[in-house]
Amino acid sequence: MFGKGSKLYSIFAMKCPRCHEGDVFETRNPYKKMTALKETCPHCGLRYEKEMGFFFGAMYVSYMLNIALFVTTIVAYFVLLDKYISGTLLMIIYVSLTAILMPVYYRLSRTIWLNFFNSYAPEKRGTK
Repeated sequence: MFGKGSKLYSIFAMKCPRCHEGDVFETRNPYKKMTALKETCPHCGLRYEKEMGFFFGAMYVSYMLNIALFVTTIVAYFVLLDKYISGTLLMIIYVSLTAILMPVYYRLSRTIWLNFFNSYAPEKRGTK
Protein backbone atom coordinates (compact mmCIF):
# COMPACT_ATOMS: atom_id res chain seq x y z
CA MET A 1 0.00 0.00 0.00
CA PHE A 2 2.84 2.42 0.81
CA GLY A 3 5.45 0.82 -1.44
CA LYS A 4 6.87 2.14 -4.67
CA GLY A 5 4.26 2.26 -7.35
CA SER A 6 1.51 3.60 -5.09
CA LYS A 7 0.26 7.17 -5.00
CA LEU A 8 0.59 7.18 -1.20
CA TYR A 9 4.31 6.45 -1.46
CA SER A 10 4.81 9.34 -3.85
CA ILE A 11 2.73 11.70 -1.70
CA PHE A 12 4.19 10.97 1.73
CA ALA A 13 7.78 10.46 0.55
CA MET A 14 7.38 13.59 -1.63
CA LYS A 15 8.86 11.83 -4.64
CA CYS A 16 8.24 12.34 -8.33
CA PRO A 17 4.82 10.88 -9.23
CA ARG A 18 6.14 9.35 -12.46
CA CYS A 19 9.36 7.58 -11.42
CA HIS A 20 9.14 7.63 -7.57
CA GLU A 21 12.89 8.31 -7.50
CA GLY A 22 13.50 12.06 -7.66
CA ASP A 23 12.56 14.45 -4.88
CA VAL A 24 9.92 17.08 -5.58
CA PHE A 25 11.40 19.64 -3.16
CA GLU A 26 14.99 20.81 -2.78
CA THR A 27 15.16 19.87 0.92
CA ARG A 28 13.52 17.08 2.90
CA ASN A 29 12.77 19.38 5.85
CA PRO A 30 9.57 21.39 5.22
CA TYR A 31 10.67 24.06 7.70
CA LYS A 32 13.76 24.92 5.62
CA LYS A 33 13.11 26.42 2.20
CA MET A 34 9.41 25.54 2.42
CA THR A 35 8.58 26.70 -1.10
CA ALA A 36 11.73 25.47 -2.88
CA LEU A 37 10.13 23.20 -5.50
CA LYS A 38 12.40 21.70 -8.12
CA GLU A 39 11.55 22.62 -11.69
CA THR A 40 11.94 19.08 -13.03
CA CYS A 41 12.55 15.61 -11.65
CA PRO A 42 16.30 14.98 -11.54
CA HIS A 43 15.75 11.31 -12.42
CA CYS A 44 13.14 11.18 -15.19
CA GLY A 45 12.86 14.83 -16.25
CA LEU A 46 9.15 15.28 -15.47
CA ARG A 47 8.32 18.98 -15.43
CA TYR A 48 6.43 19.60 -12.18
CA GLU A 49 4.71 22.88 -13.04
CA LYS A 50 2.91 22.10 -16.30
CA GLU A 51 1.80 25.67 -16.92
CA MET A 52 1.72 29.00 -15.15
CA GLY A 53 -0.62 28.74 -12.16
CA PHE A 54 -0.71 24.94 -12.19
CA PHE A 55 -0.49 24.75 -8.40
CA PHE A 56 -3.47 27.05 -7.73
CA GLY A 57 -5.53 23.86 -7.41
CA ALA A 58 -3.27 22.76 -4.55
CA MET A 59 -4.89 25.52 -2.47
CA TYR A 60 -8.12 23.52 -2.47
CA VAL A 61 -6.24 20.41 -1.35
CA SER A 62 -4.61 22.41 1.44
CA TYR A 63 -8.02 23.72 2.44
CA MET A 64 -9.38 20.16 2.66
CA LEU A 65 -6.39 19.09 4.79
CA ASN A 66 -7.08 21.99 7.14
CA ILE A 67 -10.78 21.08 7.32
CA ALA A 68 -9.76 17.51 8.23
CA LEU A 69 -7.60 18.88 11.07
CA PHE A 70 -10.47 21.08 12.23
CA VAL A 71 -12.98 18.22 12.25
CA THR A 72 -10.50 15.96 14.06
CA THR A 73 -9.89 18.66 16.67
CA ILE A 74 -13.61 19.25 17.23
CA VAL A 75 -14.40 15.52 17.48
CA ALA A 76 -11.49 14.99 19.89
CA TYR A 77 -12.78 17.87 21.98
CA PHE A 78 -16.36 16.61 22.25
CA VAL A 79 -15.43 12.96 22.70
CA LEU A 80 -12.35 13.17 24.91
CA LEU A 81 -11.52 16.65 26.18
CA ASP A 82 -14.87 18.35 26.82
CA LYS A 83 -14.49 18.12 30.60
CA TYR A 84 -10.82 19.12 30.71
CA ILE A 85 -10.34 22.18 28.51
CA SER A 86 -12.44 25.16 27.49
CA GLY A 87 -13.57 26.01 23.97
CA THR A 88 -11.26 29.03 23.95
CA LEU A 89 -8.25 26.87 24.74
CA LEU A 90 -9.36 24.45 22.02
CA MET A 91 -9.37 27.26 19.44
CA ILE A 92 -5.92 28.41 20.58
CA ILE A 93 -4.64 24.84 20.17
CA TYR A 94 -6.26 24.53 16.74
CA VAL A 95 -4.86 27.84 15.45
CA SER A 96 -1.41 26.94 16.84
CA LEU A 97 -1.51 23.52 15.15
CA THR A 98 -2.55 25.13 11.87
CA ALA A 99 0.35 27.59 12.03
CA ILE A 100 2.87 24.90 12.97
CA LEU A 101 1.67 22.49 10.26
CA MET A 102 1.45 25.09 7.47
CA PRO A 103 4.76 24.08 5.79
CA VAL A 104 3.75 20.41 5.94
CA TYR A 105 0.33 21.18 4.45
CA TYR A 106 1.94 23.28 1.74
CA ARG A 107 4.16 20.43 0.62
CA LEU A 108 1.55 17.70 1.01
CA SER A 109 -1.01 19.65 -0.99
CA ARG A 110 1.44 20.16 -3.85
CA THR A 111 2.46 16.51 -3.99
CA ILE A 112 -1.19 15.42 -3.83
CA TRP A 113 -2.00 17.84 -6.67
CA LEU A 114 0.91 16.49 -8.74
CA ASN A 115 -0.36 12.94 -8.21
CA PHE A 116 -3.82 13.86 -9.54
CA PHE A 117 -2.30 14.54 -12.95
CA ASN A 118 0.62 12.09 -13.18
CA SER A 119 0.75 8.32 -12.93
CA TYR A 120 3.53 5.97 -11.99
CA ALA A 121 5.30 4.98 -15.21
CA PRO A 122 8.48 3.05 -14.42
CA GLU A 123 9.19 2.52 -18.12
CA LYS A 124 9.81 6.26 -18.47
CA ARG A 125 12.49 6.30 -15.77
CA GLY A 126 15.76 7.79 -16.86
CA THR A 127 14.32 9.35 -20.03
CA LYS A 128 14.51 13.11 -20.05
